[in-house]
Amino acid sequence: MHDDMKSGIHSSPWPALPASAYLPINRCSLPAAILGGLTFQAHPITLSIDGIAELHRDLWQRLDKLTQHADRASQFMDYMTVHFLLQEPERAGYDPQQPYARIKMDYLQLLRGWMFDADSREGAVLKGWVESRFGLLPRWHKGLIRSADDDTYQNYLHQRTTGIYNTNALEAQLDLLYTYCQYELAHRYPETLHVTLYRGINPEEVTQAMPDKGVMLFNNLNSCSRTQERADEFGSLVYRVPVPQTKVFYYSGLLPGRLQGEDEYIVIGGLYEVERIKTVHID
Repeated sequence: MHDDMKSGIHSSPWPALPASAYLPINRCSLPAAILGGLTFQAHPITLSIDGIAELHRDLWQRLDKLTQHADRASQFMDYMTVHFLLQEPERAGYDPQQPYARIKMDYLQLLRGWMFDADSREGAVLKGWVESRFGLLPRWHKGLIRSADDDTYQNYLHQRTTGIYNTNALEAQLDLLYTYCQYELAHRYPETLHVTLYRGINPEEVTQAMPDKGVMLFNNLNSCSRTQERADEFGSLVYRVPVPQTKVFYYSGLLPGRLQGEDEYIVIGGLYEVERIKTVHID
């Protein structure tokens, strides 16, 4: 199912991640300038969000005792429900009379909102989480983002802020979801470094760093597919991309029975060497 793409990514010269695409600090084990670059694409290593492995050590110990993927997924979702009081919002401070109270919003609803529309308020929260944890800035949200002074970026910030206001530790829920995804991928595919995915994108969304070498700057969070046919539905340009397994935030099948998403993978962005394989002509 997964592919080890140790070869096929050219060795030099590699452009650096543009300074406008990342923050100088993050909450990850590697700086954004490194994890968002082509060197990382070619030679990925484990990424971890500060403190999550230690804070939830008991979860990983429980998962280590289970041999079936479905059992581990069930254990993870049960842990999320209990740890974040998802079925007892009043204990987490929920007041139905409070204006804009959105404490019932959780990680599953965020994923559902993303899959319906990546430019939604839920999409802004997810992109904001990537910005906070990995230090990669969004390049697109309802339009191309060129700088922090853009109206487009300010509108993204407004959606991100309103999306997370009066919710129950949404970003902490996403921290744990990403870490569980990486736990499960490492457990099921321990020798795998990359997964080959397909990205459908429209021309106006493309930010190319070195178009002559097939290098693209992706948004900080992206939907990809395991199949070319599915990618055709999302844009007129289709690219084949070897994505580091450690940049997969969520994939279809991670939580059986929830958010299957037609072979969808949600991946963290940065610079990628890509192969353009198709132009879809839309009448």
